[in-house]
Amino acid sequence: MSDLRADLSLALRLADEADAITTARFRARDLVVERKPDRTPVTDADVAVEDAIRAVLAVDAPGDQVAGEERGGAVGAGRAWVVDPIDGTKNFLRGVPVWATLIALVVDGTPVVGVVSAPALGRRWWASTGSGAFTSDASGTRRIAVSGVSDLADAYLSTTHLGTWTQYHSREAYLALVDACWENRAFGDFWQHCLVAEGAIDVAAEPIVNPWDVAPFQVLVREAGGRFSDLTGAERFDGGNVLSTNGHLHRSALAILATRES
Repeated sequence: MSDLRADLSLALRLADEADAITTARFRARDLVVERKPDRTPVTDADVAVEDAIRAVLAVDAPGDQVAGEERGGAVGAGRAWVVDPIDGTKNFLRGVPVWATLIALVVDGTPVVGVVSAPALGRRWWASTGSGAFTSDASGTRRIAVSGVSDLADAYLSTTHLGTWTQYHSREAYLALVDACWENRAFGDFWQHCLVAEGAIDVAAEPIVNPWDVAPFQVLVREAGGRFSDLTGAERFDGGNVLSTNGHLHRSALAILATRES
């Protein structure tokens, strides 16, 4: 536990470094935006954040692996830091304040520390294995927990972009889940999984993700009392898709997605 406390402290410091860069570049008139080979955007802030995090880790954790969205790297055995410098880059470059830096420490394939920092929202979420999940905002710091909703008919559901369900899974599958739930939104990206962890919504599903998009949420949602898996039910962050829930609704949500899969 003492080692994880030190690792969490380092992750929070990395988030501070990231926040200083992203807040300075958010809505900057000279923001540089380019398009990567997969047609997703990348800004000068994305690259600067990842480089700054890597520089700190090179000094404070020189033996650890680093895998980031912009500079690459793989997660193997042992310790690896997984970084998304700006999750929600499309929001960031359009001036929408819903974006965050995602930082996870993965040990032998399992995230054990996760930090999500969304400075434009004035929010941060973090967790480490065995120590619970927490958030901070203008009102202070508090421990968080998932909701107690036990019936999909009473559940609040979110995804990122409906179009990706057609491309990578089944739109009918997701719409069947929508019909089974009380309410649905597309909060998208990091925010929906944080909302699951703090009990504001009950289910978040994404048919296509990269490991750096979701690594912190495996430990955050779990420590908040929920469940986090890919769409087959395997508890992993690198399966290419993801479902996070309050735990009570996990099996029923998976069942609907599986039976309607194309």
